[in-house]
Amino acid sequence: MMATIGFQSPRIRNPRPHSSASTICYPQSFSITLPYSRRFISNASSIHRRLSWIQPSSSVTSPSDSTVFEPGATEEKEEDEVDPTSEVRFLDLDADRTAESITEWELDFCSRPILDERGKKVWELVVCDSSLSLQYTRYFPNNVINSITLRDAIASITQELGVPLPERIRFFRSQMQTIITKACNELGIKAVPSKRCISLLLWLQERYETMYTRHPGFQKGSKPLLALDNPFPMKLPENLFGEKWAFVQLPYSAVREEISSLEKRRAFGATLDLDLMGFDIEDKTLVPGVAVASSRAKPLAAWMNGLEVDSMEVDTSRAYLILSAGVATRYIYATYNKTSVTTREAEAWEAAKKACGGLHFLAVQHSLDSDDCVGFWLLLDLPPPPV
Repeated sequence: MMATIGFQSPRIRNPRPHSSASTICYPQSFSITLPYSRRFISNASSIHRRLSWIQPSSSVTSPSDSTVFEPGATEEKEEDEVDPTSEVRFLDLDADRTAESITEWELDFCSRPILDERGKKVWELVVCDSSLSLQYTRYFPNNVINSITLRDAIASITQELGVPLPERIRFFRSQMQTIITKACNELGIKAVPSKRCISLLLWLQERYETMYTRHPGFQKGSKPLLALDNPFPMKLPENLFGEKWAFVQLPYSAVREEISSLEKRRAFGATLDLDLMGFDIEDKTLVPGVAVASSRAKPLAAWMNGLEVDSMEVDTSRAYLILSAGVATRYIYATYNKTSVTTREAEAWEAAKKACGGLHFLAVQHSLDSDDCVGFWLLLDLPPPPV
């Protein structure tokens, strides 16, 4: 079977399943045919999606002092009683999770749409881990923003919450790379530029809606000072080339199995905590992805593993498949001959991704007929944060 993709869903406008031949190629412009793997599925009968993001109550109930809150220690305040000027100091550990096990943090250090008494924008440090077991926020005036301030603030988290310094800190703003990297280096922490800060990005969205907009200094209509970069995609490095690729789909149940298998065998790839993010998707729902085949699958997967891959998208106007990685890197991962058929295929793939709440994946295999993946990355296409 040649490469086809078709979807039928009440959430996708005017879907038209079809089957046709298409010539698709990598940027080196060699033609390939794309048989579907037995493991992957090429046609969806329906897609149903119920999606609700987790909203940690601690982010709006913790006072501004340095108290470490234990679950159940205080009753949750009503939303109307929230103090929008408060800061968060929160650590939630249980028998299966110790402070020493939190080895990676996610961090944002940026201005907020809030003015202080001087009429200047307030800056805020927001830190969490991927499980939201650790949550910390702190406001700063705009005249103390430097690597020394950030270094000391990071160090203070360990004292206030009783946790060790992390091994790695992920951050998603390229404009803050110099300050964050310098602060981390002085503390012996590896700074990782990456948009795979999913918990942080979702928490910032929640804070904007429940905290910033209620702050007495909130400036409605204020645009983010440091907007996320979206550069024009560049040529793919040769070490990342595959030999064949295809638009594919996996049932949601199989995606969860792949995640479990990935964690057990420690293969190349990266996962997401779907339960934490509140994904409630039926097992039969088909999640879209891209399968890549290569005779050098393991080296390819190893190179991909160091990219901090966060999402894939199709530029139908240019007939590009684009891979986003790090904080400001976009590659032309593949190209295809632009026809009405291939355009519909690409649009259907993007529509399926949207119907799954942005969830999709990248799989690296020895061949497109393989049942096993050498590398598997679960990806989530999120809109930029409002701050």
